[in-house]
Amino acid sequence: MPRPRQPLLSRQRIVEAAAALIDSDGLTGFSTRRLAAELGVRGPSLYNHFATKDEILDAVADSITAQVDVSFFGVLDWREALRRWGHSYRAALAAHPHIVPHLAQGPGRRPAALTMADAVYGGLVDAGWPPARATHIGALMRYFVAGSALGSFARGFVEDPGLYADQYPHLTQAHRLAEHQQRVDEGAFALGLDALVDGLAGTYERTIGPLPPLPSTADTH
Repeated sequence: MPRPRQPLLSRQRIVEAAAALIDSDGLTGFSTRRLAAELGVRGPSLYNHFATKDEILDAVADSITAQVDVSFFGVLDWREALRRWGHSYRAALAAHPHIVPHLAQGPGRRPAALTMADAVYGGLVDAGWPPARATHIGALMRYFVAGSALGSFARGFVEDPGLYADQYPHLTQAHRLAEHQQRVDEGAFALGLDALVDGLAGTYERTIGPLPPLPSTADTH
């Protein structure tokens, strides 16, 4: 009987398999040898599509960035656009935390990352921010979002009430944080993002000019 044909190797298959490996084993566990084995091919076959391991990592990072919604800029008030972008950005990164250290290095030559940077920067400049300040805002948002996606605050506390009872009187409920991980982490991110945007709004009004009231939530959906 003829042997079943292998699916043709493509950039998309390589990126999807690489992303799955990184999700499961982290960046330190990722290698082109393991990737080739996962795809059922020999290592050199990968280099018909990507010249180096770093190019594969860039493609994985860019595929995740492509999931971030930047359509709000130029459509909504910049404050609401920043909030919605921040939540979309965090959701994409939090789903793939192991690639975040590579992704956080900057856009490089990655198309989706450059498209995102262009949309954010352009939206802020069009809203009246000086170019230098628009750059600063894009950078601080990246720091904030990437940091929030790298780990869980709630998981950092062990589920042992005895650890806290005697020496840490203000942490007597800390052992319960892990069981509420998603609520704690998402709540902290939302609070921080609101504080960041509100602070930027204050800076805008002090240095650039007055801002109109934000539309109600119902008007922006």
